[in-house]
Amino acid sequence: MAEAAYRRIAADIRRRIRAGEWTVNQPLPSRREMADYYRVHEQTVRLAYDLLRRSGVLDGERGRHVTVAHPPAVRTLTNADLPWPYSTETTDTRPRPATEELAARLGVRPGVMLHHETVECLDPGGHSAMIVSSWWRGRRRPHTRHVVEVGTAPLTAEQAHALGLLVDMTAFRLVRTRLDEDGAPVETADLVLPVDRWLIRLSSR
Repeated sequence: MAEAAYRRIAADIRRRIRAGEWTVNQPLPSRREMADYYRVHEQTVRLAYDLLRRSGVLDGERGRHVTVAHPPAVRTLTNADLPWPYSTETTDTRPRPATEELAARLGVRPGVMLHHETVECLDPGGHSAMIVSSWWRGRRRPHTRHVVEVGTAPLTAEQAHALGLLVDMTAFRLVRTRLDEDGAPVETADLVLPVDRWLIRLSSR
């Protein structure tokens, strides 16, 4: 219940900012004032502010007044195989059994253990811009080309938390499969990008 409350409050603060109630660089009310307004504990408001700070909606240090941040830059993705130019954080490296979907993508049997890595790509301001989850079998092998399928999917709770967004919000989901010189898959990945921070303009090359 508390988690649902702070996410609802974060969503309402987003709405109020979009409506012009607070503008860029303007401080928001204190946690105590907001707790009174929403009739919740101050801790719930702190969680909402932290969520909005992680997503780049608010600026300011924890425990102090927060202000409305400049909108995050909208980036354009033209090549889903280029290395991320800024900092990254590896958040999970636990091996995973191949699901039916991953098995089909990698050409292996379902249930085979795969190496796995989830990396959070951070923008220059330290905000999470993209989540990349990769799977491969055996040692990581070089690739000569890749293919990409572009779609959308609702964020999982873990993805939403990392990106500072709400669960079930829609994000771009790029399925990237790397191929060797014979066209065999050597690695596959899901790239999850918030739709409000990215344009997808893939090159034909």
